[in-house]
Amino acid sequence: MLIEDIHPNTLAGVKRLAKQYKKTKGIRHSDALELAAKSANFESFRHAQRSLPMTRTALSKPYILLTIYWSDKELRHRCGRETLRIEMSMPILDLCEKSALRYVRGFGNLRMVAGDHFVCDDIAPNQEYARSRLCTAERSLRFIEHTGLRPYRNRTAYPKILNRDKLPNMDHSTDWIDQASGQFVLIDEPYGGAPDVEERAAWADRTGWRIEKTDWPGLYSPYNCDLYVGVDESSGYDLDALIEKIDAMPAPMVSGNWTGESVSSWETFLSPLAKTRQDERRARCKGMIYPSPSKSTVPYNYNPGCSRRRPIGELGIEGHIEAGRIIKTAMRSEFSRSVVYTRMSPLRSDLEGWMSLEIGQGQLEGPEFFEVYYQWTDEDQSFLEKLRSTENVIAALRGLERKLKLAYPDCAPLRQQLRRVEMSILLLAKAK
Repeated sequence: MLIEDIHPNTLAGVKRLAKQYKKTKGIRHSDALELAAKSANFESFRHAQRSLPMTRTALSKPYILLTIYWSDKELRHRCGRETLRIEMSMPILDLCEKSALRYVRGFGNLRMVAGDHFVCDDIAPNQEYARSRLCTAERSLRFIEHTGLRPYRNRTAYPKILNRDKLPNMDHSTDWIDQASGQFVLIDEPYGGAPDVEERAAWADRTGWRIEKTDWPGLYSPYNCDLYVGVDESSGYDLDALIEKIDAMPAPMVSGNWTGESVSSWETFLSPLAKTRQDERRARCKGMIYPSPSKSTVPYNYNPGCSRRRPIGELGIEGHIEAGRIIKTAMRSEFSRSVVYTRMSPLRSDLEGWMSLEIGQGQLEGPEFFEVYYQWTDEDQSFLEKLRSTENVIAALRGLERKLKLAYPDCAPLRQQLRRVEMSILLLAKAK
């Protein structure tokens, strides 16, 4: 194996590689350490010291890295990066499913870019905000670890009593489920002293729920808000045991006691598990990427972080009018189903966005523009009257499909719209 192909994943490995560099390149030991650290995808040897474990045994201990980049306009656009390393009791995806993490406070816009690394694609407005966000995510992970609770996502089974009779003075609330028992748990975090104790006691008597304040400083804003736990008392759930777990948690991390890494640059941070070029591209914060055209698509705008794209090509004003007429009548036809409506609605919204970027200045201004995809016209009514069966609606949608394929090249944005049309056709044919 060539020495250039070696990418150590422990600090001991970096030091061994440095010795080889010193011998083969005839450089100083300090320079060799810097070169070896960069081979391990770190900015410097000091960076590697802070991030890498000494040995492979230590590497087996689960951890996660969370990164947010920031830019402060008030400080002459000073920018930087904040990265927080969190030691875990188990791998993060064993602790909480990836699909559920986006419901966890602090993780809403963090994207998993490696097995050990999450990156925020939004640029934080300042360093303090970035640190605060990462501390919030850390508190959420600790809460999950210690309580066994997970984000509650089944909205159809949400306790109806909470919709009919809302908890008084509820603020910053989150919904959880106990994995072991399946029990729904309400976490409420109003500002200290805000809840009316008597009003809440009356609510508990009225609903059969139990709501108790904990001693732990909280998830949302520790030391500013209080953390309450509520459950349906008729379930027999041991709320006292849960409160005991919460109160036994260590003091929550806050930005004032920052222990993460702070770097005054926007150089992309790569975690120890980022090894390939694809890993490097994935680790880039999308908020720092300037979009560019491809062979088949263009960005909606050229602002950093813009991820929305549309196809190259034009349907033309008449083409958009015809497409709008088909969509509006398919949504209104007595032979269509609600499933068609739910797919046609986002389709016309996207096509209207494409149209706004395709037409020239002064074309379709004011009411004429909104008439194409949203306002009902006499011509739409005449077309609707021709749709006398489900087969007629399907034929109209097939016509829309052909128009889109002729106007735009094959690309991901177009395929998304075609899937909506095709699924509508399939569901209509199945329901005949």
